[in-house]
Amino acid sequence: MPIDYKETTEPEYYQGSKYGYSARKVVEDFDLSYNLGVATSYLLRAGKKEGNPAQQDIQKAINHLHFELDKLYSESEVLAGGLAQ
Repeated sequence: MPIDYKETTEPEYYQGSKYGYSARKVVEDFDLSYNLGVATSYLLRAGKKEGNPAQQDIQKAINHLHFELDKLYSESEVLAGGLAQ
C-alpha cells in the first residue's frame, strides 16, 4: 500500500517553534538549489534532532555550502572569491 505523503508529518526538529515554519517550506519559498536547501535544513535543525549534536549539523551544512561553491566556481570564470581565497 503506498504511503499517503499528504498524511505524513514532518519531524518536529524541522519545525520552527515560534511561527511553526517548516524547513522544507522555507527552502521551497526561497527556491534554493539542492545544496543550499540541504545546508539551510541542517542549520534550522541544528541541535534539535536527538543524537545529532549541533556541531554535526553545522558541519554538514558547511559541507553542502562547499559543494555549492565548487559547483558555482566550476560553472564560471571565477576561480575563487571571498573567503575561499
